[in-house]
Amino acid sequence: MRVMISADMEGATGVTWPDDVEPGTAAWERMRRLLTGDVNACVAGLFAGGATEVLVNEAHYTQRNVLIEDLDDRATLLTGRHKPLGMMHGVQETDGVVMLGYHTGAGEEGVLAHTYLGTGLVDFRIDGEAADEGRMNALVAAEHGVPVLLVTGDDLTCEAARRWAPLARTAAVKRAVSRYAAVCLPPARSSALIASQARAAVEAALVSERPTATTTEHRFEVTFHATHQAAAVEAVPTVERTGPRTVAYTAPSATEGARAFKVCTTVAASATEEQYG
Repeated sequence: MRVMISADMEGATGVTWPDDVEPGTAAWERMRRLLTGDVNACVAGLFAGGATEVLVNEAHYTQRNVLIEDLDDRATLLTGRHKPLGMMHGVQETDGVVMLGYHTGAGEEGVLAHTYLGTGLVDFRIDGEAADEGRMNALVAAEHGVPVLLVTGDDLTCEAARRWAPLARTAAVKRAVSRYAAVCLPPARSSALIASQARAAVEAALVSERPTATTTEHRFEVTFHATHQAAAVEAVPTVERTGPRTVAYTAPSATEGARAFKVCTTVAASATEEQYG
């Protein structure tokens, strides 16, 4: 069984503060080790459960966060930016996916909650329902017939995952107190939890029928912090302005929708001013 780990960072062990995930800071250097520890615990659990291959796809920011020199040598690492499927690249060649270190979406409670943009995006919906990166990525996986096996992050992320990946196991490595505070498990305990859940997830998947790949049209709605961001994004083909700060578009598939979403957030970020947003 081939498994991909999509490794974000905000939901990793010990992470609670923007500097923890901002490349180049002393805190980020420290938290890279904890992220790599979470990844290694997951890799160990996946192989213990019967996985034959594990690909780790770096999914956070510059996508150069995991310490390859410390990575479990049974895994391979997809590192760097500009991958066709972004956070989910590699899912098309795997039998199951783990969303590790994930977080809740913009406008929601949870440690470092956001959706793609740290600031600027305040609400995101797919087919009229509140969405986050996890839900969007789960829809992309479903189009390839790939089940979500495990989600790790804070307790609110794990709670949200039960709505968009109800059959997945979860591992809450911290309990959210605020956007910038959490009660965290020490690395030894979070590693044991992740490994145990990863093993159980693979064991269950090996005796379950793989879901059928399905492609479905989806409606994406994005609300930004300010009107000028929506105005800038309105220039993207197929995107329409539906409110002062809101844009929307319909995509023929979740994959195309996710690609268009990345374009929209990139354009919005380029329109954002340092002081006024």
